[in-house]
Amino acid sequence: MRLFNDIPNPKEIRQKLGLNQQEFWSKVGVTQSGGSRYESGREIPKAVRELLRLVHVEHIDLTKVKRDDLLVAAMLKAQYPDLYKNLKKAVKQLK
Repeated sequence: MRLFNDIPNPKEIRQKLGLNQQEFWSKVGVTQSGGSRYESGREIPKAVRELLRLVHVEHIDLTKVKRDDLLVAAMLKAQYPDLYKNLKKAVKQLK
């Protein structure tokens, strides 16, 4: 997965999710007024775009992700690549 991929229009994502601006933007640490400006065409910083993708497109609850979880995943991928690949494949089958 490449970081900072283009995402669909954030207003379209928000409307599909049925969220108001406050609910949508607060999940990525942006004020409602800032989100409104982004929805009106102001350029969204790369970090905010990535947070939007993770939270609203990939549906990852950032409050549950811990640094240790990321370190374990990185170690598993580096030291046991076949196991990592099999686990990743199994997770995809659950969707």
